[in-house]
Amino acid sequence: MPSFQRICIISMMEVGIIGLPQSGKSCLFQALTGLKEGAPGTAFRIGVARVPDPRLKKLEELLRPKKTAPAEVRYIDVILPPKGLAGALPAIQRADALVLVVRAFKNDAVPHPQGSLDPRRDLEALSMELSFSDMAILEHRLEKLALQLKAAPAPERENLHREQSFLLGIKAALEKETLVREQALPEEGARALESFALFTAKPWLLVLNIGEEDIPRTQSLEAEWRARYPKLGMVALCARLEKELSELPDAEAGEFRASLGLKESALDRLIRLSYELLGLISFFTVVSGEMRAWTVRRGTPAVKAAGKVHTDIERGFIRAEVIGYEDFLRAGSLAEARKKGLLRLEGKTYPVQDGDIITFLFNV
Repeated sequence: MPSFQRICIISMMEVGIIGLPQSGKSCLFQALTGLKEGAPGTAFRIGVARVPDPRLKKLEELLRPKKTAPAEVRYIDVILPPKGLAGALPAIQRADALVLVVRAFKNDAVPHPQGSLDPRRDLEALSMELSFSDMAILEHRLEKLALQLKAAPAPERENLHREQSFLLGIKAALEKETLVREQALPEEGARALESFALFTAKPWLLVLNIGEEDIPRTQSLEAEWRARYPKLGMVALCARLEKELSELPDAEAGEFRASLGLKESALDRLIRLSYELLGLISFFTVVSGEMRAWTVRRGTPAVKAAGKVHTDIERGFIRAEVIGYEDFLRAGSLAEARKKGLLRLEGKTYPVQDGDIITFLFNV
């Protein structure tokens, strides 16, 4: 029988990090993942960051597992090739979301390539590059459709014409600077478009990379940018400072943040906002002394959530024994929760809720 490791499926969100040269995107990547150098000759670096979840600490106190495994996010930092951003985008085309790093810090030792500091200009340049890439993807498909239409028998042409018209409409809107995710697309069309992995259809999270002198203005800066770009997720942070703090012991880093008036790590806020943008939640399992947080999309049925833990569990699913996080805290233990009737038995279609603690019952 295959080992658990070989057939286990772990769901991990994947986020691409992009930015213009000298924006600080690689510094942000290092702060998030702790990874400094990529493999020689590669065009990108991949690192993993743990998802901050204060619920895990409380669960550890009550469940006392031998091991705890938080949910994780995979970040991809693209190393810009000589021909610029366009040549780097294929490395992140399949990412679930994009982090756009925009420079808002002054540093005479590291001059801005454009010769001046203008975060809005840089954001618009990134947006334009991503739109151009999407248009190239659509043009490639439209060229293929034109050839297919010439050779296709009459009964097949109607569907090909429908797709052609749909893609031409999306491309025309892009040319008018309307991103794909801002276009009013029918649900069926939006699903069909997923296979194209268009950059402007993905959720975007803007990181305004500020200098230390602007940290006291973080909240006002975020409010200003959210008002201007209401459809963007947004975090203002100092990537260089966050990188330095990530290298310190937790207690020391916490004290330093407090001295700056920061209540929490900006990196934690960034990861949590990434989750919110993608509609993700976490549920917990405790198996063989290991407590693990798993990532699924909100509304995922129990049988599919079981498949994230182990493919055999999804195949042999019988039911799920479920208790919500708050109910578990009130009970204090699974045994006490069972006595009080707080553990529920749910079927395949039960939509998993954020914070659920689940034991899957299944046939091998």
